[in-house]
Amino acid sequence: MELRQLRYFAAVAETGNISQAAKAIFLTQPALSRQIKALEDEIGQCLLERRAHSIHLTPAGETLLREARELFQNVDHLLERVRAAGQSVHLRVGYSPSFATGILSTAVGNFTQAHDGAQVELFDLSTKELLTGLESKKLDIVLTVGGDTALHGITWTPLLRAPWRLAMKRKHRLSARPRVTPAEAAAEPLLVFCKRDYPEYWQMINGWFREHGQRPKINGEYDSSETLMAAVEAGLGVAIITTRTAQLFRGRAQIKSLSAEPEPLCIVAGFRADQANPKPLAVFVEDLRNAAKAFG
Repeated sequence: MELRQLRYFAAVAETGNISQAAKAIFLTQPALSRQIKALEDEIGQCLLERRAHSIHLTPAGETLLREARELFQNVDHLLERVRAAGQSVHLRVGYSPSFATGILSTAVGNFTQAHDGAQVELFDLSTKELLTGLESKKLDIVLTVGGDTALHGITWTPLLRAPWRLAMKRKHRLSARPRVTPAEAAAEPLLVFCKRDYPEYWQMINGWFREHGQRPKINGEYDSSETLMAAVEAGLGVAIITTRTAQLFRGRAQIKSLSAEPEPLCIVAGFRADQANPKPLAVFVEDLRNAAKAFG
């Protein structure tokens, strides 16, 4: 079986007509028919039901078309990776560690392994700095929350959606409850990421509490997951964090589900559509997506 035979078969299956498919792929109709017959002989299955004016797939043909499409995608990605490996690669990546931890390290590891000599610079920045760096072309790609649609010429690729949880010290009075209500969370001293660096986080927190008629008391602002969770461990208050962050601190704090959970946090990759060297960037985005899938 040859890849070109699969492409010929896909062309016929997608047009439903051998004559139209032959014109589209610049073959004569008899030559295309012979290639399809050879493919059927190779597989040992009838792939197409020939009717007077159309063609329909058999169950075997439907399976082959589905698998062939996936194979074509893999082959295209393979070619992109090989071409990118032959180029001088330098990527400047901006990120927020509270949201990108795990995904970014895995993707960078896979990318640099496949590209000898690739340079990947990482910049730990606030949301405003990430977007400014993307607009000014000082960054090639950023990992952030949501994706600012007001920025023109930026392509946003969703990576994952992370639900929210409530973190508290291990022997907190609410630790026996299966779920914590908004009112119960608002009654506790609340520890949050600082508003300057994480404006989307503040919007989510305030919007969620307002939606449930609550006004929490902010007991501390922190600029990183590590400092925030250290304050939680010390019993200074509770914190609303994503399941991504909770995984990093498993065992150090009690993690509880929230009733009437806020909307999950959408982590996205953003890059300019007018990149001078888009091939390596496309490969890196695919590495990010694969890493996000692995983290679920």
